[in-house]
Amino acid sequence: MKSEIAVLIPCYNESKTIEKVVKDYNKALPDADIYVYDNNSTDGTDEIARKAGAIVRYERKQGKGNVIRSMFRQIDADCYLMIDGDDTYPVENAQEMCEFVLKDGYDMVIGDRLSSTYFKENKRRFHNFGNKIVRCLINTIFKSKINDIMTGYRAFSYEFVKSYPILSKGFEIETEMTIHAIDKNFTLKEIPVQYRNRPNGSVSKLNTYKDGARVIKTIATLFKEYKPGLFFNLISLLLFIITCVLAIPVFSEYFKTGLVPRFPTLIVSGILLVCSLLLSTTGIILQVIAKKNKQLFEIMLNQIEIMKQANTGSEKDDREKYSNR
Repeated sequence: MKSEIAVLIPCYNESKTIEKVVKDYNKALPDADIYVYDNNSTDGTDEIARKAGAIVRYERKQGKGNVIRSMFRQIDADCYLMIDGDDTYPVENAQEMCEFVLKDGYDMVIGDRLSSTYFKENKRRFHNFGNKIVRCLINTIFKSKINDIMTGYRAFSYEFVKSYPILSKGFEIETEMTIHAIDKNFTLKEIPVQYRNRPNGSVSKLNTYKDGARVIKTIATLFKEYKPGLFFNLISLLLFIITCVLAIPVFSEYFKTGLVPRFPTLIVSGILLVCSLLLSTTGIILQVIAKKNKQLFEIMLNQIEIMKQANTGSEKDDREKYSNR
């Protein structure tokens, strides 16, 4: 049977904090199901979580994206609250975030760290810089106004979870889900949350440079997939500008003297012009395909809503039959 609220906690070696996190959210959301998905931990995180009252499951493929894919696929709920197992997010906001989904109909509620204490609490300077860069890139490319792109504290609707095709394998998952929500026109809401740094003895699994590069790569890939017209036409424009820079002096000299002394330059500029035209044409074609995919996605959302209503009605009938016995 589908639960109303499911708390999702992906974990890898969080034995120092997972007990407190599970107990805190059990207390804040007493009717919720608390799921801890252990991602090959070697420090007994799973047993600690189980003793604290969590439902423990396992994901053998390493990476946060792989864990969340399994969570979204296997768990049914009206509202999903995703948190990290490192005790950096405040439990006080949990009920409010879930209510925005259940009562106000938001598809994603984002726990915004960057508008409150993140830059003070987080001691990793390059993480702060990276968050600002990612926020600037995504808001510019996708014309949005999201403050915290990479927060791991979020609440989701059933429709978002069951329609989100997860492709990321690691920590770039938050960036991917934010861009997906913006592109597919889901209703989003941000609320400031008081971020706190990891407690002593708890170690971050995030690699500043390696995972940062993956995030940038994810942004570029999704830019190409979700806005192919703009992506390819920007490259086409760049090649056209280079073509002009190379070709104008050649043609200028030709009109003056009737000679083309730099024939290789003319050939290169001609090749670049052809590439520019091909890229522009590619962008137009892929943009039409992307629009068609959005139309198909909306149809799929309608089907998910119909299935949700059917399941709700079936569960209601089952409860009535049980009560009449």
